[in-house]
Amino acid sequence: MVEFTLVLPILCVVLFGVIQMGILFHDYITLTDATRAGARVAAVSSQDPLRVSKVSKVNPSVVSTWAHGADVKVTATYPYSVSLLGFVVKSGSLSSSTTERVE
Repeated sequence: MVEFTLVLPILCVVLFGVIQMGILFHDYITLTDATRAGARVAAVSSQDPLRVSKVSKVNPSVVSTWAHGADVKVTATYPYSVSLLGFVVKSGSLSSSTTERVE
């Protein structure tokens, strides 16, 4: 019982750390997929005057000349914080960027 009492806090910190890293990885994959989808929408809607507003659901930055065959680059950021047992251990922002060719 004494050993379990001594090891339990360490196991809890490791377990919650793995869970937080899983949540952070999920957020990064979601952000990457959102920039990929946004770049695809921007690439196929070069003639649409509302093309940037269609992409802006993740508050990205969109860079392109919108000429046929040119590249459109969509970059988005998302804030994160990793907390263990109520204390913020690390915080910052995730960033993802995708480049597509304008059709």
